[in-house]
Amino acid sequence: MKQVEFHEEARAEFLAAAVYYESQARDLGHDFITLVERTCTRLQGFPDIGRPFGGRLRRIIVPRFPYGLLYRADSDRIFIVAVMHLHRRPGYWRERLR
Repeated sequence: MKQVEFHEEARAEFLAAAVYYESQARDLGHDFITLVERTCTRLQGFPDIGRPFGGRLRRIIVPRFPYGLLYRADSDRIFIVAVMHLHRRPGYWRERLR
């Protein structure tokens, strides 16, 4: 099974979103973390499940939340490039591909 790795900034986005949701309602941040983790587990078993997004990337939606995981399925890992809000700042993550 492939390992899931987060770009440093993607991990920061993930944690910031969880903190925000927890500030909105008790356990909502925990729910967000759980659903992102479940989505990552699905990717480990089915790396091509996300829709193609540009050249080498794919995107999978996090259930219940307006977030998607933008990722690249390499031969040895799944690399999360961004934990992106679906309605804000399109394309901000492009610099991470360099």
